Amino acid sequence: MALAIFLFTYIFIAGARLPFIKLDRPGGALLGATLMVVAGAVTPAEVFGHSADRGQQAIDMDTIVLLLGMMLLAVYLAQANFFRAAGAKALKVAHTPRLLLVAVTFVSAFLSAFLVNDTVCLFLTPLVLVVVEDARLPPVPYLLAVCMGSNSGSVATFTGNPQNMLIQGASGLGYARFAAYMALPAVLSTLIVAVALLYLFRKELPSTRFETHPPPLEVDRRLLALGLGSLLGVVVAFFAGLPMSWSALAGGVLVMSLSGHEPREALERVDWVLLLFFASLFVVVHGVHKAGWAEEIRHVFSPLMAGPPWRETLGFAGLTLVASNLFSNVPFVMLARAWVPSMQEPELAWHVLALGSTLAGNLTLVGSVANLIVFEAARGKVRMGFMDYLRVGVPVTLISFAVGLGVLLAEHALF
Repeated sequence: MALAIFLFTYIFIAGARLPFIKLDRPGGALLGATLMVVAGAVTPAEVFGHSADRGQQAIDMDTIVLLLGMMLLAVYLAQANFFRAAGAKALKVAHTPRLLLVAVTFVSAFLSAFLVNDTVCLFLTPLVLVVVEDARLPPVPYLLAVCMGSNSGSVATFTGNPQNMLIQGASGLGYARFAAYMALPAVLSTLIVAVALLYLFRKELPSTRFETHPPPLEVDRRLLALGLGSLLGVVVAFFAGLPMSWSALAGGVLVMSLSGHEPREALERVDWVLLLFFASLFVVVHGVHKAGWAEEIRHVFSPLMAGPPWRETLGFAGLTLVASNLFSNVPFVMLARAWVPSMQEPELAWHVLALGSTLAGNLTLVGSVANLIVFEAARGKVRMGFMDYLRVGVPVTLISFAVGLGVLLAEHALF
């Protein structure tokens, strides 16, 4: 029964539609979680975490709290106009279309390394649309720079994207150690994105200089200083090894308390639907694990990972890249995180899982929520088809993934 509910839920997670049920991804996940409890595959006590045994707790509250804290920080930074200010700063040094493309890619990547990439895309996309329209530039390469740069940059840390947060909760790895291994793959992946976009859109990008006239920008300096100071404090707490979830939430609540603004507006801008989506998925995947189907799924793919450590790693890397697009990266990571501890080189496997599940988002239009956010925000101005995106996504993803994987293997061999 648990497997049947999981497969039924996956129909909606994959973005498919049924003629008799109108549900999106969050709605489908919530339905799946409810069916798991009604069918007895998961008990209400497991959903609410009443057991002291974490293995009997369906929802990983550390991940939910970490995501909430980072979202809250991002919302207050957006209220202070931080994202628009960062974009405007990039424009000051970019007076040619090609340099602007590189600047957008790296700004999106850098911000996504510390803040959730979906949030960064949500706030950067409107600014980029205004700039390219003012400069009369083709919007598609710059929108791709936002989402692909965001995906690549978010590889670097646990707080870059939701799937890395899941890995942090399951692996127990320290923030600093994880970032030390993942920083170089993230930088090289971002560089590959920029170079690939410059090459693929070389005919659409003129070499002439331009001047843009974005709308006047008013920055709330006090709120900006408070938000950046709190973010810096949170990152320091991460590196110091303090609990990441409560460090992030403490930073967000500190800004909320000292901002001088009514908190309702900020709280309403938190993506509660995404948090509900995650909580529901936790329940669905817990039911699959409890019924033993997660191990059965692993046995199906075990021939790909049989043999010495290097073969196991390469097989797991390929499986992660493909499955993250077939099953969506977050559900796959929820399943695969139970497999990693028993692998021959668990720490390397955690890094490979983070790299593959994140860079897989650059492969297809629906491979990452960040991609959907960007092109939904540009609806009416840009039409991006699945095959149009795939033309760019395939070379970018395969090259960046191969390079990133090579770097990870070299780092683990040397250090």
